[in-house]
Amino acid sequence: MAKRHAENISIGDALKEFIESNRLEKGLDKVNAKEAWDSVMGTAISKYTTDIKLDRDTLYVQLSSSVLREELSYGKEKIIKLLNEEMGKELIKKLVLR
Repeated sequence: MAKRHAENISIGDALKEFIESNRLEKGLDKVNAKEAWDSVMGTAISKYTTDIKLDRDTLYVQLSSSVLREELSYGKEKIIKLLNEEMGKELIKKLVLR
């Protein structure tokens, strides 16, 4: 059962508390990783992205273009840095392009 607060708290704080108490961070991180990929990489690359999966600290990205996969493989470190900045935390340590 959720804790009762005598004082007023903001909705944001209440949601954070709910997420922490129900251990929903991992699921939200997966959703945030997909949104961050679309935001950082743009619509042109998102068109060729068929699947995105976050497993622990590794982001697996399935691409339909082998040429694009090869081009993106040269900038993996920069992509990881941009994605982590977009999400606001160091969540991704490794990027696997398939």
